[in-house]
Amino acid sequence: MDNHSYVGNSDVSAIDALYQQYKQNPESVDISWKRFFEGFEFRMTEFDALPAGGSGTAVSGEMAKEFKVINLINAYRQRGHLFTETNPVRERRKHTPTLDLEHFGLVDSDLDIVFQAGAEVGIGPAKLRDIIAHLKDCYCKHIGIEYMYVRDPQRVLWLRERIEQVNKPKFDTEEKNNFWKWRARASLFEQYVHRKFVGAKRFSVEGCEAMVPAMDYGETWWRHGSEGICHWHGSPWPTQCAHQYHGQTTGTGICRIRRFGV
Repeated sequence: MDNHSYVGNSDVSAIDALYQQYKQNPESVDISWKRFFEGFEFRMTEFDALPAGGSGTAVSGEMAKEFKVINLINAYRQRGHLFTETNPVRERRKHTPTLDLEHFGLVDSDLDIVFQAGAEVGIGPAKLRDIIAHLKDCYCKHIGIEYMYVRDPQRVLWLRERIEQVNKPKFDTEEKNNFWKWRARASLFEQYVHRKFVGAKRFSVEGCEAMVPAMDYGETWWRHGSEGICHWHGSPWPTQCAHQYHGQTTGTGICRIRRFGV
């Protein structure tokens, strides 16, 4: 039941008379009606009553667009990985809804408007055009990133800071040469295993060679272990370990690794 049904059941003209009396002298009505009329006027002042010639409507519209831009930013965080450029052969399957402006209540004329929401992605107040370009660089390029399913807010924030602010590393010539060497080693190791274990059941590292220098570049758990076992179905691992450690392969398809000096 409506909690305020008593108001509707009252005499409207009597309430209006009390309101006119309240406007002339607020202290002349009962305290309960005084509070009622105060709340009524507060509501009218906040949403309807605007000063003549004021910019209240414009400010409200700008604020609404700020929230629309924030919705756009969150959409890139949640679904940007669906629109990445990860297939060099053909375009990816089309997903709907897309990340186009019209799906967020924005239009092309908003692209050159500066929005405070740019601070949400670490670039400060910026044009919508620049915010979208930054989001595409972070979420829609050659690496798909999906992390919003993580339930720990601290972990989500940690990932977001590194994705949106420092997700564009610059490698020097020495690092690039090291990446190339690791890929070459991966290919050579793949060829060796193919010749050494003809017909053995294994999963090839072909197509995943780029993971090998990435694993070497990152901080990974096996760097700190003294001994471990990896199977061929973890194809990049034996490739990495075979060059980083002394490796001994057996006919069972298992690579036992011992660290140098152990």
